[in-house]
Amino acid sequence: MRTRDHHYRVTVRWTGNLGSGTSGYGAYSRNHEIQSEGKAPIAGSSDPVFRGDADRYNPEELFVASLAACHKLWFLHLCADAGVIVTAYEDEAEGWMQDTAGGGGRFVRVRLRPRATIAGAWEAATIRELHRSAHEKCFLASSVNFPVEVAPEGLD
Repeated sequence: MRTRDHHYRVTVRWTGNLGSGTSGYGAYSRNHEIQSEGKAPIAGSSDPVFRGDADRYNPEELFVASLAACHKLWFLHLCADAGVIVTAYEDEAEGWMQDTAGGGGRFVRVRLRPRATIAGAWEAATIRELHRSAHEKCFLASSVNFPVEVAPEGLD
């Protein structure tokens, strides 16, 4: 099998200079925009705990959302290949991060809770297997050094 390299480019532009730059920890906004060519910008900031704007997405939310979206895309792909018709999909994903010495932090766990609406009658075991396979194939879940749990809902 031939391997391919993939390259992704985004621009993160700080928009939070309130007039005096970073002259002090409280003197600037954490606001920024994330953009990729030809796409609408995403309004970002930091978590409000870190002086961010609660009305904007923070990197931690986007990180958890990326893991959930990657799983969803693989699950839908595998369902289409298997003849399983998904008519709706939602995931209320959660991530846990811990502070580390020196002021940093790291994610220690993410839990995905996908809920798919499936047309027709399918065995729960088949849907669980599709979720398991999607998890194995997800590029992002394969790239992190903490557990990404997949707990499909609505299969019992």
